[in-house]
Amino acid sequence: MPATEALDASEAAAYLTRIGVGVAQAPSLEALASLHEAHLLAVPFENLDISLGRPIRLDRDALFAKVVGARRGGYCYELNGLFALLLRHLGYAVALVSARVATAAGGLTDEFDHVALIVSGGSLDGPVLADVGFGEGFISPLPLLDGFERGERGKAVGLVKRGGTWAYRERRKGEQWRDCFVFTTTPHPLDDFAERNEWQQSSPESHFTRSRVASLLTPAGRVTLSGSRLITTTNGIREETELPDEHGVRAALADHFGIVLPRAA
Repeated sequence: MPATEALDASEAAAYLTRIGVGVAQAPSLEALASLHEAHLLAVPFENLDISLGRPIRLDRDALFAKVVGARRGGYCYELNGLFALLLRHLGYAVALVSARVATAAGGLTDEFDHVALIVSGGSLDGPVLADVGFGEGFISPLPLLDGFERGERGKAVGLVKRGGTWAYRERRKGEQWRDCFVFTTTPHPLDDFAERNEWQQSSPESHFTRSRVASLLTPAGRVTLSGSRLITTTNGIREETELPDEHGVRAALADHFGIVLPRAA
């Protein structure tokens, strides 16, 4: 997918409808922030195709058909890959960048494990980090400024630069800053992520092959399906429900995420 590829006018209009945006504004930080949050509220982060045995494809038609046509979600390569095409149509300059995700053991995953977006152009004062494919990440784009931080829904989010590498990090109340992923600003075509995309959906070492997940920002918090657990957070109050069976899981996906899965053969 070339770095200059963009959606056409009809595709962009359908995509904006999908995320509940009427008419997009001229490129600016405020307009981008509005699109970013609208996307997080409308399009779930999910890996359901893996448990269904369906290959996750990264070509333009497959991305559009799944997220817009079928009103599904996806994971980082799908969500940020398609969002980049929308932003370019709207007049932004977008670079896809490779990120390595921090592990619980204190290490980092391999290169191309995550894709994020560096967005510029329009009336933006400088480049910003955008990411609609990191699950419970930041809600509004982050200016690419060393030491930048702000508060978002019970946590602080920010960026720090170490040599030629940037880190997106979070800090919850009473805790220290922790890196979530690190990245460089080197641009890549989406094709560079193809090998890792195959690994994510096939390797037993990938956490995406171990459990299904769907997660969506809500106006007052977040709703997440993890395996057979439904987790809702509303105004800081967390509730967890163990769903009784597959019927309950499918009902939760339809009710909370707007996802209707095909019936098993």
